[in-house]
Amino acid sequence: MENELEKKYGLPTAICMVVGIVIGSGVFFKAEAVLKATGGNMPMGILAWLVVGIIMIVCSYVFATMATRYSKVNGLVDYAEATVGSRYAYNIGWFMATLYTPCLVSVLAWVSARYLCVLLGWDITGGSCMTIACFFLCVDFVMNSLSPRVAGRFQVSTTVIKMIPLVLMAVIGTIAGLVNGRMAQNFATVSAAGGTASGGGLMASVVAVAFAYEGWILATSINAELKDAKRNLPRALVLGSFIVVATYILYYIGLNGAVTTQDLMASGEAGAKMAFQHLFGNAAGTGVFVLIVISCLGTLNGLTLSNCRAFYAMAARGEGPNPKMFAQVDPVTNMPTNSSLASLAFSALWLLYFYGANLGGGWFGSFCFDSSELPIITLYAMYIPMFLQFIRKEKDLGAFKRFMMPILGLCGCVFMVYAALVAHGPEVAHYLIVFAVFMIVGNLLYRGPARN
Repeated sequence: MENELEKKYGLPTAICMVVGIVIGSGVFFKAEAVLKATGGNMPMGILAWLVVGIIMIVCSYVFATMATRYSKVNGLVDYAEATVGSRYAYNIGWFMATLYTPCLVSVLAWVSARYLCVLLGWDITGGSCMTIACFFLCVDFVMNSLSPRVAGRFQVSTTVIKMIPLVLMAVIGTIAGLVNGRMAQNFATVSAAGGTASGGGLMASVVAVAFAYEGWILATSINAELKDAKRNLPRALVLGSFIVVATYILYYIGLNGAVTTQDLMASGEAGAKMAFQHLFGNAAGTGVFVLIVISCLGTLNGLTLSNCRAFYAMAARGEGPNPKMFAQVDPVTNMPTNSSLASLAFSALWLLYFYGANLGGGWFGSFCFDSSELPIITLYAMYIPMFLQFIRKEKDLGAFKRFMMPILGLCGCVFMVYAALVAHGPEVAHYLIVFAVFMIVGNLLYRGPARN
């Protein structure tokens, strides 16, 4: 009994985990990247947000259908095991535990520190920012490991808080842009930096937007701790996805109504702060920006909440390194503490890599890649065999659930892979070498499914 996680989360927490993991950093962090990639072309930027949003909704619907049929310890790993097999499920679990989730957590720790430094007027690439990032990383793991209920409440509260600046910008920014004519100006203006609607600009935007939308699948990691999971998890995935897509597109439109695209691109990391101050004044704008920092911390918390359970999800199946140790659940906190510590170590490793590769002057030479984007595209590629096998196996489902939505999901996943190849080029090859090394090590540790 001591190795079982209790049912402690309800539907509101699950929805807030979907919304809270996704919304809160990427929408601020990547909006400027989309503007630069498209050369300030607002219609193309909106198209990028819409395309990836539709792919997210379609994929979440397919996984929601899987959630009604498969339920065990960790949603995504369960679905991979049921559709493709135990070895493939282990590989996804290992990838999630050692590469995908730690990469996102490390980037989110830096993004949270980044916006705090912007608020304080400090350098976002220096030692002070990285020290704050390490502090945020450690504190969030401690909170999730020692008091998961507090972490759950923090997730719900920060989800509500983070909607405030987004809704304000979506509504007030749009109204202001329509009244003063800035919206029409931004729709009509395309800067010389990006030209017109070039395919490369759209592909780069799509890959950048993928980070802003990513994380929703991690809500399935609390499958074993969710009350009435087969009913509540599908609801959370689909409803949460729609909320995210609508919020992002409306925020992006409002942002372009607040200031000109040229000013946003010129302001860099301070663009969001400038837009809020332009709409609400310096004092009020700064106050709203404080909410942005809190929302980033909420996203970090949601990712950490999932990350703490990554090694446990493998160990519960008797797989991975030292399953007996990582399957242990603390009798007081009801948390897999050993799993949390291992996840913290990998997150710290990837935070060091992110700094060295992207902020510290290219420590790793040709092996410098954007760890905030390429692991996400890899996961989309890993969905492809799952969707194909789901179509093949689930013969009792109707045509819409068995064929139409999974096929649309397949098309979306292939498109994301293509977009990454166009946007990142040679960088992808070096990333794949690193990915291959991680997966080879993981397979050397593979023990096969546990047998009773």
